[in-house]
Amino acid sequence: MDISQYLEIFIDESNEHLQNLNTQILNLESEPENMDTINEIFRAAHSLKGMAGTMGYKRMQTLTHDMENVFSEVRNGNIKVSPHMVDILFQCLDALDEYVNNVKESADEGTNENEPLIRQLNAVLDTPEKAKESAPAEAKEKAGESGDCRKWLEIQLDSAQQHVIKAATEQGKNVFGLTVTVQESCILKAARAFLVFKAVEELGEIIVSNPSAQDVEDEKFDLDFSLIVVADGDIETLKTAAASVSEISSVVGEAIVLDNMAARDKYGETPHEPKPQAAPKVAVEQNTAQAAVTEAAPAPAAEPAGKPAAPKAGDKKQAPGKPVVNRTVRVDIEKLDVLMNLVSELIIAKNSLVSVSNQVQGQNQSVNEQIEYLENVTTNLHESVMKVRMVPIESVVSKFPRMIRDLSKKLDKKMELYMTGEETELDRTVVDEIGDPLMHLLRNSADHGLEPAELRVQRGKPAVGSIFLDAYQDGNNVVIEVRDDGNGIDVEAVKNKALERGAVTPEQAANMTDKEIIDLLFLPSFSTAKKVTDVSGRGVGLDVVKSKIEALSGEVEVKSKLGEGSTWTIRLPLTLAIIQALMVVVGGEKYAISLGTIQTIEDIAPEEIKLVQNKEVIHLRGSVIPLIRLSNVLDVESTKSPEEHLMVVIVKKGDKLAGLVIDDMIGQQEIVIKSLGKYIKQCKFISGATILGDGEVALILDANALI
Repeated sequence: MDISQYLEIFIDESNEHLQNLNTQILNLESEPENMDTINEIFRAAHSLKGMAGTMGYKRMQTLTHDMENVFSEVRNGNIKVSPHMVDILFQCLDALDEYVNNVKESADEGTNENEPLIRQLNAVLDTPEKAKESAPAEAKEKAGESGDCRKWLEIQLDSAQQHVIKAATEQGKNVFGLTVTVQESCILKAARAFLVFKAVEELGEIIVSNPSAQDVEDEKFDLDFSLIVVADGDIETLKTAAASVSEISSVVGEAIVLDNMAARDKYGETPHEPKPQAAPKVAVEQNTAQAAVTEAAPAPAAEPAGKPAAPKAGDKKQAPGKPVVNRTVRVDIEKLDVLMNLVSELIIAKNSLVSVSNQVQGQNQSVNEQIEYLENVTTNLHESVMKVRMVPIESVVSKFPRMIRDLSKKLDKKMELYMTGEETELDRTVVDEIGDPLMHLLRNSADHGLEPAELRVQRGKPAVGSIFLDAYQDGNNVVIEVRDDGNGIDVEAVKNKALERGAVTPEQAANMTDKEIIDLLFLPSFSTAKKVTDVSGRGVGLDVVKSKIEALSGEVEVKSKLGEGSTWTIRLPLTLAIIQALMVVVGGEKYAISLGTIQTIEDIAPEEIKLVQNKEVIHLRGSVIPLIRLSNVLDVESTKSPEEHLMVVIVKKGDKLAGLVIDDMIGQQEIVIKSLGKYIKQCKFISGATILGDGEVALILDANALI
């Protein structure tokens, strides 16, 4: 059976379980007695183990099995949670993450057995209290095994099955009966049964199973099932193969004599009882899909005997307060990209239709109404597709508390991470790329920003440093801030380092503002660390932040005050595909400016323009706003004479304002952003292009890069 088709599901679900385990173990460290947390950890580890077993990743299964043993003892009150145990568990999570990454890269878990970790987990279990309590349990288990569990004797064979067994015996093959019992705590009995079927079929042929293969697939059995197998080997080999599957409590088996098996006549006493059937491979293969897909979520425990039957699938009645399930579906991001492209083309076609209708004289009123209706539908369709693509940034930031905990121990600094706005949503493609920049900024705050506890106390600060990660929506942008209450950026130290590296000349350094000096930190290989460690010092951090953010059409800025701390602000667009824009004309060419950055549009007389430090500014409602003549930036000739009033678009980036001087304004329009491609070296202030309704191509101006 080829299980590679379930690889993506396995990787996604494994990552979710690992992140859940990271979060819950962090909670366990602060609340060691919280049984809800302990139970959640046990369930996640149990599911992860089952998934690894189903996919055949034995090393990963072994490690999660030993972790599960530890959690089981903690849950039973036999072991107390200690900081040492938590450290070992986090190392195990790192090892499991390595396994999953190997699977992602090569579909194989790798060769690392992680024996030191397994020994440490066993050492946690090997306590005097545990040994005392395990002795009676082992004695009880052995006593249970000595009972007569040969339930294969209850199987009644029909004439065809008897004939197969006789023929196999005449050929010198062995016939065995097996009864396999799964553990009471097993969540997915069908998955375990399938693995037993698979292991046994590698050594022989299953003649009949009881319950039938279909009932086993549907989990319509208690805790055991029986098989009659024809094989060349001995019974011990079969028992060992079946017992090697996880969560199997016992395997009982022996050679059978056909005369001891009661034959079932087709006109026998129990005509309505379904016959045990030979285990068809198709049914077992279908079970693989069920096991792989459903392994991610814990299935409900086996229903007690006598419980009323569950409602039929067609019955829509639902008990009050019962949660709605199966309301979500996993969709490949590439399929969403295709859907977004189709919506984009639909919007371009709509714009073309609007453009044509505007050129037609004396058009029918009903045509106008239908065009308006089409505009509403396409706008709603676009919003719906965008909502599908939007995911909370929680999926990225949830891993950072663990990282800060590890850095606190590694750097020997006391620090806490406070996060807000985890529910803020961003386009999936942006969320996938934002993780590395945020990680670098947090590590920068932990290593460079926060002072040692002794120095903080001397300065009158709390001994425990604080790092804040805040996310919120600001218009059509999402803002993510990373700030700390540490030392702040020493501008003089940065300047001296830049002079030492030859990044700037002494004349340039003398005329640089504090902001320009701080911006030097974003240069590749630039670092103020005095020594290189595994945390920082190599200068590969802030340059990654800047390049990643700019690639996402965003921008990053820094505010710092020496002795008080720093704030790193990342501003990202909500979407990278379709925006509402203001169409303007500069030098006879059409350009688009995102409405999300526009504050107002002003009519300015030439005499209102003043010069400050040889730069044009205007005074508008109490604010001094610098002017940017787009004709100069774009190197085109303005169509307006110097005596005419200026049409100025006031744009905003954070708390900064600027006035973009344009020649004319066309109006608002929904546009599709098209990349200029890697063959064209695009300017920083050009974020892409769009196709207008009349077929023209207009460049999109990035106001953030102009301010």
